Amino acid sequence: MHILGGIVARRLGIAVILIAVVVLTTAAHRRLPSAVRTQQGDDYVPQPQFAKAMSLGFDAVHADYYWVQAVLLAGESENPQAESKHLGRLIDVVTTLDPWVEHPYRFAAVWLIDSLDDVRHANMLLRRSFDYHPDEWRNRFYLGFNLFYYLEDNAAAADALEEATGMTGAPTYLSRLVARLRSESSSLAAAGLFLEELVRTTEDEAAKADYQSALDEVQIEWRARQLDEARENYEKLHGRDIEFVEELVLGNQAVLSALPDAEPSSVPASLRRGSKWLLDDETGAIVSSYYNRRYELHIDEHDPSRNRVVSERKREAPENQGEDSDGV
Repeated sequence: MHILGGIVARRLGIAVILIAVVVLTTAAHRRLPSAVRTQQGDDYVPQPQFAKAMSLGFDAVHADYYWVQAVLLAGESENPQAESKHLGRLIDVVTTLDPWVEHPYRFAAVWLIDSLDDVRHANMLLRRSFDYHPDEWRNRFYLGFNLFYYLEDNAAAADALEEATGMTGAPTYLSRLVARLRSESSSLAAAGLFLEELVRTTEDEAAKADYQSALDEVQIEWRARQLDEARENYEKLHGRDIEFVEELVLGNQAVLSALPDAEPSSVPASLRRGSKWLLDDETGAIVSSYYNRRYELHIDEHDPSRNRVVSERKREAPENQGEDSDGV
């Protein structure tokens, strides 16, 4: 009887525990909004600490809920980057409730780029990830990119990347990129390396297309600068400037054996336009007819988000200029 009584007691104990789990889980789900109120604006997203207090210990359940809302918001919006403040609050809640999540941190880095505050918010979230994913090199890479591309702080970007050097999975060229960032004259090369890695690792297809487009421009600009150097050599050799770009490869005293391709390498054969290298009618600069202009790293007319962030930063009071490196 004693043994039988023990078995019954254990079964009753298990039943009580199961009932308690069901009750608590039901209570947790009841506290989740029944309608997708987060689509009504960031005012409907709770403060992270309040969301945590209301989760009844089911932090992961609530984190999953808000993560789904962030993904839906980005996926269903016609202009998800315009929802960046809203997305930022959702990701803040997700990573407060469950800071061990992985992808939401990098999701924030991709989408929080509509304003200077958004970029700084993304950087704060990326830095938060370091305590919970100390060996994840990609989060430091995205932080380095934001510091370099949006905040124009090469030194801080180099510091972020230097921490990632040697981490498992980190590309071997990171140390080379760090060195280039610490050099004032290598911004274009650094941009190319950043963008190559972003194209390779970014999971969001729309963002990847944007990064590839930027990389294409950097590639053509790199080739144009090679032609600039050849043009200087031609002028020294012949005592005059070129009248058309093909002169660089003509005659016994040609300075190049062949002109580089005037179209990005990523363009498939079926979409090629037969672009040529030309002298710009107004500036005289060598340009590819694919773009009909030169790429300027710090004035990218095709990236309105970056232009907005850089303009805001330049309007700031000088005493606030160092905040980006300090994680504010």
